[in-house]
Amino acid sequence: MPTSPRIAIFPGSFDPFTRGHEDVVRRGIGLFDKVIIGIGVNSTKQRYFPLDEMAEKVRKTFADESCVEVMTYQGLTAKFAQEQNAHFLLRGLRNTTDFEYENAIAQANRHVFPSLETVFLITSPSLATISSSIVRDLHRHGQKVDDFVPYAL
Repeated sequence: MPTSPRIAIFPGSFDPFTRGHEDVVRRGIGLFDKVIIGIGVNSTKQRYFPLDEMAEKVRKTFADESCVEVMTYQGLTAKFAQEQNAHFLLRGLRNTTDFEYENAIAQANRHVFPSLETVFLITSPSLATISSSIVRDLHRHGQKVDDFVPYAL
């Protein structure tokens, strides 16, 4: 009897998608049959980089990986996972502050979708200082950010 594919959602606003995010996805490929990078639309936040532009840049980053898909979504991540038949969320942790935040979200997601498991990967040390907010701030002030993102901005 065939088993169902192990599908993971890697959710985030990815404004922008960084080399740290790329690292988590590439490592997740070894754990799951399919990784869906879910770029969430948060109606309470104004994006710095346009959503469609970012989705296309991420698609191009993973063009060589047939098991990676990029999608945008609105609403609860747990509901999006359920719609995609994904029973795993893939998340990266840079530090203990990330863990506290992600743990609370993982508990809420399981409340909405009880069979949803969150899998945490510790960020590679060389990438642990990268955050989307820092990259946005550097870019906003005209600084070069090529070292922090896997595509040209």
